[in-house]
Amino acid sequence: MPVRKLSRTTSHRKALLNNLVSSLILNGKIETTLAKAKEVKPIADSLIDLAIKEKDNYEMKEKTLSRAKLDKNGKKVKETKTSKNGNKYEVIVREIVKEQVKTDKPSKLAARRKMFKTLNKIKDFDGKTVDLTEKLFNEIAPKYEAKGGYTRIVRLVPRQGDGAEMAIIELI
Repeated sequence: MPVRKLSRTTSHRKALLNNLVSSLILNGKIETTLAKAKEVKPIADSLIDLAIKEKDNYEMKEKTLSRAKLDKNGKKVKETKTSKNGNKYEVIVREIVKEQVKTDKPSKLAARRKMFKTLNKIKDFDGKTVDLTEKLFNEIAPKYEAKGGYTRIVRLVPRQGDGAEMAIIELI
């Protein structure tokens, strides 16, 4: 299948498509040119397909963690100690806790790493970094049980300035 070059160098085209796919997964819908939308569709569909295959592929393990003890207000508990030469200093009190943690199985880890290659780190409107791989596994994958066809391209009227064919690509 021939690749649309979109009048860009290879590295620029890959970066552009990664940005578009990341925005599509974050927002669920983007408006772009028809040619770009047709290039983004198979990439997005393959990532969603991968997330569906691997969404439940983890195991729960009990881990022993050492962390700072917190008071009722959520602040770290500190205690004062004296050094050998008489100086006083504060030490954060630590507690040992056993916790159930999800651990990816090897195939899910490989899928996650494949997604990291394609998806960019994106910040939401509040300035917080969004983990798009977690969004794929936890929000998007559970919605779809069918095989394929996770995105839709809707054509729009041509753009005013240059007459380029416009389209909206969205998650169904």
